[in-house]
Amino acid sequence: MSVLGDIKPENVFRYFEEISRIPRGSYHTKAIAGYLEAFARGHGLVHYRDAADNVIIIKDASSGYQDAPSVILQGHTDMVCEKEAGCTIDFEKEGLDLYVDGEFLKAHGTTLGADDGIAVAYMLAILDDGELAHPRLEAVFTSNEEVGLLGAKEIDLSMLKGKILLNIDSDIEGHFLTSCAGGLTAQTDIPVSYEKRQGVGVAVRLHGLLGGHSGSEIDKEHANAIVELGRVLKYIEQRVPMGIAELKGGLKDNAIPREAECTLVIRQQDQELFFAAVSEVAGNLQKEYQAADPGLLVSTQTLSESEYEVLNPVSAQKVLFFLRNMPNGVMHMSTVINGLVETSLNAGIMQLGKKSFQVSASVRSSVGSRKEEVMDKLAYLAEFLGGTAVAEGDYPAWEYCADSKIRGKITEVYKKLFEKEPVFEAIHAGLECGMFCGKIEGLDAVSFGPDNFDIHTPMERLSIPSAGRIYQFLTELLRGIK
Repeated sequence: MSVLGDIKPENVFRYFEEISRIPRGSYHTKAIAGYLEAFARGHGLVHYRDAADNVIIIKDASSGYQDAPSVILQGHTDMVCEKEAGCTIDFEKEGLDLYVDGEFLKAHGTTLGADDGIAVAYMLAILDDGELAHPRLEAVFTSNEEVGLLGAKEIDLSMLKGKILLNIDSDIEGHFLTSCAGGLTAQTDIPVSYEKRQGVGVAVRLHGLLGGHSGSEIDKEHANAIVELGRVLKYIEQRVPMGIAELKGGLKDNAIPREAECTLVIRQQDQELFFAAVSEVAGNLQKEYQAADPGLLVSTQTLSESEYEVLNPVSAQKVLFFLRNMPNGVMHMSTVINGLVETSLNAGIMQLGKKSFQVSASVRSSVGSRKEEVMDKLAYLAEFLGGTAVAEGDYPAWEYCADSKIRGKITEVYKKLFEKEPVFEAIHAGLECGMFCGKIEGLDAVSFGPDNFDIHTPMERLSIPSAGRIYQFLTELLRGIK
């Protein structure tokens, strides 16, 4: 049964509900690409699909718009798959469990995927609309944006005629983005070895954090569970002899991690000192983050007394040294645009394996040399510890275009509809516009979208009224490009 059947605009939310039934996490986009192909065939539209699961659908201009400039509509099909503890959804096999909470659309226990599912729904609704007057439309659905703009890197755009790009992948209504940071994923790998140790196992879990998108929330001073668990471990290690048996945290490199956990091994006689140390460091963290992360908790569970495999002393010190010294958070603020984060790093995924300790981090900067500097600093630290740090998924910044005609038309239409000025600004998060501008000479690009809060977390919620207003604006903008 439809959950969103009565919500307006009906076509937009009908398509959003349909695509939400399709598993479409990053690296798992074949099903959604197949759905888009079937849509295009069913509507008799020219379409292309490549090996990376990018899909392009083209709709000819309406009568009277044959001489209007072609418009590229663009959004990405993949979503960040985060879920609450205890949620049993299998993101590779199951769709989302949508529900309406007042004026917001949410998903039970998981991310909503309105980043960027709302763009996909908008484009499908527009392509399906037989009454809307519009220029030639070139709808581009890219894959694997959330893991380094991989689809945009691979896509061939040579069949496109458009020089106007409407990227629908931002999350504040009325704010139109005109440039963004570049970025990369830094993969750190430090070799480790183990030894056997007899003792009491204790599971330590740092949780209850807000997390968030590492591009738009990195300056909010939310706690990073990986970084702070490293602090907890060092605090304990300075007071109680311990061994590290297990260590993990985070789910996505571009999401500020909300949880991290470890299994430690201590001596029977040190339990009182151990739990006192945990209580002390937890109190310190809760005091420091009382405003930015008021739900922060450090929980413990005593396991059995047994023989465990733990990191040997040298490996344990390497791991602790890395966790306490790796760069994280805001590195530089822009000296050109007031309040804009220029350079940052987010430690997003941590995993301790049998042979190595691995951390995946998202590095962002609107200054190319600063991005390289952060990567070099991380690599130098890893090499000092006998490991490596390599850059993957490097993508360019989207530079500001001073001579933009589409911004003028946006201002005209937005003021006419809502009687207020749109806001044009830069953003620290990465967008695919930079990739498109590198492939299409003279491209006039802008990014926008409806209000969508707490993206990349299970608290993600899309404002339904805002989604309706932005769709009204988008369709009116297309009518006005003649």
